[in-house]
Amino acid sequence: MTMNRFLAALIAAGFLTLAAGWAAEPGASVPAPAYPRVPAWTPEPAQREHLRRALTLLVTSTPERRHTVRVLFYGQSITEQAWWKTVADYLRTTYPNADLVIENRAIGGHASQLLVKTAEADLYPFQPDLLIFHVYGSHIEYENIIRRVRERTCADILLQTDHLTRDDQFAEETDPAKLTPKQWDAWMNYSFLPATAAKYGACQADIHEQWKRYLQTNRLKPAALLKDGVHLNAHGEWLMAELLKPYLAPLPAKAGYDPYNDGRVHPVMAPWIGSIGVLTETVEFTGTRVDVVPAKGAKSRAGAGAGALSEAVWVRIDGQKPSKLPALYGFTRVSAFPLSNWPVLLKVGSQAPLVVEDWTLRLADISADGKSARFTLHGSVTGDDGEGVSTNRFVSKSGRIVLEPEDWNLAYCYAVFKRTLPAGHEVKWQAVLHGQDSVIPVTGPAGVEKAVTVAQGLPPGKHVLEISGAADGAREAAVRSYEPSAER
Repeated sequence: MTMNRFLAALIAAGFLTLAAGWAAEPGASVPAPAYPRVPAWTPEPAQREHLRRALTLLVTSTPERRHTVRVLFYGQSITEQAWWKTVADYLRTTYPNADLVIENRAIGGHASQLLVKTAEADLYPFQPDLLIFHVYGSHIEYENIIRRVRERTCADILLQTDHLTRDDQFAEETDPAKLTPKQWDAWMNYSFLPATAAKYGACQADIHEQWKRYLQTNRLKPAALLKDGVHLNAHGEWLMAELLKPYLAPLPAKAGYDPYNDGRVHPVMAPWIGSIGVLTETVEFTGTRVDVVPAKGAKSRAGAGAGALSEAVWVRIDGQKPSKLPALYGFTRVSAFPLSNWPVLLKVGSQAPLVVEDWTLRLADISADGKSARFTLHGSVTGDDGEGVSTNRFVSKSGRIVLEPEDWNLAYCYAVFKRTLPAGHEVKWQAVLHGQDSVIPVTGPAGVEKAVTVAQGLPPGKHVLEISGAADGAREAAVRSYEPSAER
């Protein structure tokens, strides 16, 4: 299939030569050298409108009210390159009053067929306000990732089309009606990606067409911006950042628009006003996530002294403590193959309720090609939880850990990095709770809202939040729910 040949070409062109570089943090932001300027161009306003919530939070941030905006870069080796730090610096400089939380969790060499698995720990639990995404690979798994972003988060999504890598792309067909997957590159950039962006209400950043225009205007070949057949050189990294910045520039205000009440995010109510004694309030909300925002006058943990517990607010969701709701638990990314950021396991599953704990898998009898290994499993709470072989489906004695043979990444690591692991090597991850049973106001930077997510990962639909606490210290300013939808 054309797609598979394309992926093979990616590996041959540069993935193996860059494997050692994946072990390090992505490089420093790209300086502004004397490259030919980008021709005058403005992104389609309709595309930028899909970033309305994130850009409004950024634009309207002030020293007195610094909106927290979580930004995630996700993809593979192209996304790991230094251009992302230039874009991150642009956001920080353009929106100095915003409380920006920016991470890059890209994994080089991991096409969509693999990233669809690592996204379970990397992407959806991060709950980005803005996702900047690019990946090669299966279009089916690409769409599965984007669909799940819509189902599980309220993120604004920016989808990057591909940069040019070959001379023949100057003459490629661009009419979506005339394209099929047999013309893989053109079909992805002019048919599949635009259709996917439209289907899921994402912003399509048209890197492909603007990259082509830049090359043609300056009489350059694609190779002039590449360090190998695929990856960007310094000129290419500069151009990638320059083409993305206009999508993230300040967006003109929209009358009546409220980023905290926009159809996805809902202010539930101010549940109470302080009174004497212990107060309990019950509120209904719709969504998969709910945040509690302590009032400005609530005492902080630091200032509460010995009476800190009297400042706490206890919460229940649908009559249960969040820690008792299995849906709120998940796993972190599995520890990496040495000197890389490639997880040894792409995904960990479960068929029994989890608790917060550390998990350790100890390897033994690893085959020379990494395709088979024996292992024992231990949980910090559960204890010894069974042993198995990587080629077989494994269900731990407690049922808290399920490992599928196809989710092992060890053979791929062996093939690319040309290194082996010693017997006894330990693979680690954690089971974590995406919620809290109580809220205690904490001291934070001036102007930053001290929202606490008390439940994340609830089944879609209606839920009941119950809040209890001492009225003199538990006044709450707001309850906010998040209601993702599969399509927009």
